[in-house]
Amino acid sequence: MQQTSGPRRTTLITGGNSGIGEELAKRLVARGQRVVSVGLDKPDWTHDLLAAYRADLTSIDATRAIAQEICQAHAVDCLVHNAGVILPNLLPDAKPEDILTLAQLHLGAPMLLTQAALDGMRARRFGRIVFVSSRAAMGAVTRSAYSATKAGVHGMARTWALELASGGITVNVVAPGPILTDNFWGVIPKGSEQQERMARNIPVGRLGAREDVAHAIEFFLDERSDFVTGQVLYVCGGASLVGLGP
Repeated sequence: MQQTSGPRRTTLITGGNSGIGEELAKRLVARGQRVVSVGLDKPDWTHDLLAAYRADLTSIDATRAIAQEICQAHAVDCLVHNAGVILPNLLPDAKPEDILTLAQLHLGAPMLLTQAALDGMRARRFGRIVFVSSRAAMGAVTRSAYSATKAGVHGMARTWALELASGGITVNVVAPGPILTDNFWGVIPKGSEQQERMARNIPVGRLGAREDVAHAIEFFLDERSDFVTGQVLYVCGGASLVGLGP
């Protein structure tokens, strides 16, 4: 195992059981870092440096309870809020209830988790908070609730960046474009013409992989990234410049 040269940090990853979160968790563990995963399911792999919890982060009460449990058991240095759901609908079928559900998942959950970890981060004068947002924050067909709440993430992250900078805590956002994960295939049929057309519409000529996003998150988590805060990094192959088309 490759050991990191700096101190062994503990990173809490929401949705660490699959997709981007799983990729990041495995990378950090391979570098000798501790990882705490929380999501609807636990990872299907184990490691001495991995702790796993199960919780429904769309529930305020469940999130508050698991946040306290995790932060009592672990000194959380870094928080990566990766868990997300799309709930796509065109406007005539969009539901206000979806906005409330996604507001809790995308905004309320990281607030409760960060509040639980904040005293420890301040005491150690070190913290890294990274939100996984989406290029869809700029607008996307069928994404009323998703786009609205992901755009809200950007505003909240910038606010926290201002509030927490003096304590050695940075707050940044990684906003992926289309990434080949189960979330993506839940909306776009796997291997379909729609998937191929979307890839052709991206300037770099391909859809993203979870490794692309994990790599960007690692930059923000790095000890040396302490002069970078309040930023949104689009990991989208140029899709944020031209859009994705239908």
